Amino acid sequence: MRSTFALALIGAVALAGCASKPETRVTRFHLGEPIARGQITVEPLLPADKGSPEFQAYANIVGAELARVGFSESSGLTKSEQVAAVVVDRMFFDGPPRSSFSIGLGGGTFGRGGGVGGGVNVPVTGRPSQHVGTRLTVQIKRRSDGTTIWEGRAETSGRFGDPSTQPEAAVGKLAAAMFRDFPGTSGRTISVK
Repeated sequence: MRSTFALALIGAVALAGCASKPETRVTRFHLGEPIARGQITVEPLLPADKGSPEFQAYANIVGAELARVGFSESSGLTKSEQVAAVVVDRMFFDGPPRSSFSIGLGGGTFGRGGGVGGGVNVPVTGRPSQHVGTRLTVQIKRRSDGTTIWEGRAETSGRFGDPSTQPEAAVGKLAAAMFRDFPGTSGRTISVK
């Protein structure tokens, strides 16, 4: 999983180097059925993120986008039937790659046991010569049976120190792109500038 994420980010940097504004790549998966809007709770996909101020900032961003597409976020004490499980991965790497790689986000699996797990350990700080990649993954699940009914993955990268690569700014950009035209076409990767 880490190597897939690293290759995807290297590919994103290669594409970003060709464009004046870094693009966001978004892939969404769903069951092809209407998704009922209702109460939803935003929770971390990784248990280690629970209670983290950093995660709470990301959860607020995702919650605002969910509200924009018709969901209402339930309070922290209420457990809704629908859960948005969120994880953010960030990775620092040196300059643009010498050869390009295609971005492959992989496929989504649904039903019991499906989905994405794991995280990426990254350094806390970077250098001006480095690039930083950010990936946001959101899974909307039914709490009662654990079925994933929708999954979105969005990623972008840019030069370290650019205001758009700051964690909250990057996640805001990714979440807006991910929930544009919700639920989106299943299995199709789109580019958003």
